[in-house]
Amino acid sequence: MERFYLITGHVSLLELLVPQGVKLVQLRIKDEPEYEVRRQIARARDICAVHGAQLVVNDYWQAALDLNCNFVHLGQEDMETADFAALRRAGIQYGLSTHDEKELDRALSYDPAYVALGPVYETLLKKMKWAPQGLERVTRWKAMAGKTPLVAIGGLTPERAPGVLQAGADSVAVVTDVMQAKCPEARVREWLEVCG
Repeated sequence: MERFYLITGHVSLLELLVPQGVKLVQLRIKDEPEYEVRRQIARARDICAVHGAQLVVNDYWQAALDLNCNFVHLGQEDMETADFAALRRAGIQYGLSTHDEKELDRALSYDPAYVALGPVYETLLKKMKWAPQGLERVTRWKAMAGKTPLVAIGGLTPERAPGVLQAGADSVAVVTDVMQAKCPEARVREWLEVCG
């Protein structure tokens, strides 16, 4: 699994940043009408195909199915409604969000392509009901996840990335650090170098 996992909230950012060398990117669209969601997913799919990057569609598993995408990310709530049998039949891989051990056990029972743990550090992106997990939790969860790749997310910076990877994460997912950078392209290149 790629060690740097970029998450963007709009296809225009994905279009700007994937050509910098990003090989794993999630499109996480919020509060848009269905036609706009599908337009952005289709565009992102095509951009990623051109650049040899893996697109992960957040939440919209039905649109991913309809638009021939091959990877989705689902939160705990999405797992209630997702048709895992249909995803498996279509050969679509999925990653699952987890925040505590009960959620981790549940996620692993679905045989996901990866499990995400967060927030590792305090995060600015959204109010979380979970406290920062810390590096010890990353190490423990990697032991519990076994061969299933572990993605760390939440409050990550290039300075914190080496410690998170050494603690056992297979990949670091980044949203805010890149989105709030003065020059997102330069920041992505810095991340790619750090994650080597």
